[in-house]
Amino acid sequence: MRTHAILLSTVMLGLWAAGCQPSANTAAADPSHQQKQEQAPLEIALWPAGMAIAKPELDGPEEHGEGKNPIAGRPLNWIRNVERPTMTVYRAKGRNTGAALMVYPGGGYQALAIDLEGTEICDWATAKGITCIVLKYRVPQIWWKRGVEKQPDPFLPLQDAQRAMGLLRRRAAEFGVDPHKIGVIGFSAGGHLVTAISNATGRSYAPIDAADALSARPDFAMPLYPGHLWAKTGVALSPWNHIRADCPPTFMVQAEDDPVDDIRHSITYFMALREKKVPVEMHIYAHGGHAFGVRPTDQPITRWPELAERWLHMIGMI
Repeated sequence: MRTHAILLSTVMLGLWAAGCQPSANTAAADPSHQQKQEQAPLEIALWPAGMAIAKPELDGPEEHGEGKNPIAGRPLNWIRNVERPTMTVYRAKGRNTGAALMVYPGGGYQALAIDLEGTEICDWATAKGITCIVLKYRVPQIWWKRGVEKQPDPFLPLQDAQRAMGLLRRRAAEFGVDPHKIGVIGFSAGGHLVTAISNATGRSYAPIDAADALSARPDFAMPLYPGHLWAKTGVALSPWNHIRADCPPTFMVQAEDDPVDDIRHSITYFMALREKKVPVEMHIYAHGGHAFGVRPTDQPITRWPELAERWLHMIGMI
């Protein structure tokens, strides 16, 4: 999907450089050209140009890089120092179910695993007829200071997630999306962000336009191997995590041998949802580690998308 978009951009730039700009009539006469234009991902700035927004704890300009350790035989790509957040919309392929899935990549709130836990999720979702949106939220934000874990205030990723949800609902008809079938999925830190927007009691910033008058509550939620939930004792949530009685139906996946986020983050959240009688389905696997995304391996945990698809059917989203 990303490759198609890059190839299309390269062709268009080449035509401009050669002085052969295609006319509107040429594009209209070429259905394949029109189809490519319609399928191209659309990147949307979350906040109005020129509007002052809080900066994360930047240590340089925005940068892109490649991870050192391959996952499922391939590297992952990451983004750091995100100062101006965006969301990129990937349209559903084939039969449009009307559902939408907003993706929160992980990265410890320090960076974003933009392909492994972002665009690759959209490859899966759009093939199922689900419009998919990758959120590039502001990072980094520091959670640990002098050995103490605490949610930052203001919590910039939550502001970006809520803003993106309002914008998506505002433009739902444009993207063929049912505004009552918009869910969120996130991985690791992004999984925590899923829980944060699912249980927020209001906007975490002052509203600025009509998009902010729309609900930021997702219609379904999928936190995978989340962190920042467990208080490190018993099955208690950390003090910044609170559960709404109308938290959306939730689907969870984690490996018991996850070396980064203890399985008790998921178990604690599951128990808290159960206490509030929130519909929740959780799958725990003995093996799978951390940061597996949707890349298939011989580990059974990497077949979780099949379970997720069944769950989405069961709750009436697709």
